Amino acid sequence: MRARIDEIVFDCAEPAVLVRFWAALLGGDPVDRSPDWSYVDPPDSIRVAFQRVPEGKAVKNRLHLDLHAGDLATASAEAERLGATRTGGIVADEQGAFQVLLDPEGNEFCFVSGVSGTTG
Repeated sequence: MRARIDEIVFDCAEPAVLVRFWAALLGGDPVDRSPDWSYVDPPDSIRVAFQRVPEGKAVKNRLHLDLHAGDLATASAEAERLGATRTGGIVADEQGAFQVLLDPEGNEFCFVSGVSGTTG
């Protein structure tokens, strides 16, 4: 048997708030299925969902999204306007470059440019 990824789910405190941030960043319309579950279907991408959990985020994510962005500074500035926070500066090497950011609930994600597969 071979499985496929159906959606990526973030645990969070406020699904309706977080889905609007990610919908603005990735495209697509935010959907609130219930007060505890929201999702967005970005164009040409996998569904990103948000489920309410009682505990807060306490440590660094064990998994994060890398989002391709041609101009890291412009993409990061737009994400900040939407509620993200930059952590550190742009890191670059011969494989490409990345910028680490936090979404409004502190979940890490990266904007990447350069060679496909480069991660932050």
